[in-house]
Amino acid sequence: MKRRSFIQCAGVTALTVSATGLFNSCATSAGLKKGEIMHTVIFDLKHAADSPEAGKFITDARRILAAVPGVRAFRAYRQCSPKNDYQYGFLMTFSSQKEFDAYTAHPEHCKFVEERWETEVSRFQESDFMEF
Repeated sequence: MKRRSFIQCAGVTALTVSATGLFNSCATSAGLKKGEIMHTVIFDLKHAADSPEAGKFITDARRILAAVPGVRAFRAYRQCSPKNDYQYGFLMTFSSQKEFDAYTAHPEHCKFVEERWETEVSRFQESDFMEF
């Protein structure tokens, strides 16, 4: 019986150590380096949630916006918290303010905003962050 308890305890300890290392690794890789910018936008679409039109908007945004030079780690998310009533979110990072400014002025970004964002998004909130 003592051997079984020891093995169970050792297994739990190994799992805890492994999970802690994984968490620390993820936390480090998610952080921004000095000068990098994280651009976030949460928004609602005029389309019904989970509709083919909403899916096309998200798919097209991923394809078009992620391809703009300077965009790193473009992510699209669906809201799952009852604390926030926006439907969707985009998150992307940039190496510098210069890269972010170039993205904002890039013709493909401007075209997407004019042709898709302004016609299909009903409301939004943007936030941009830097490490301090």
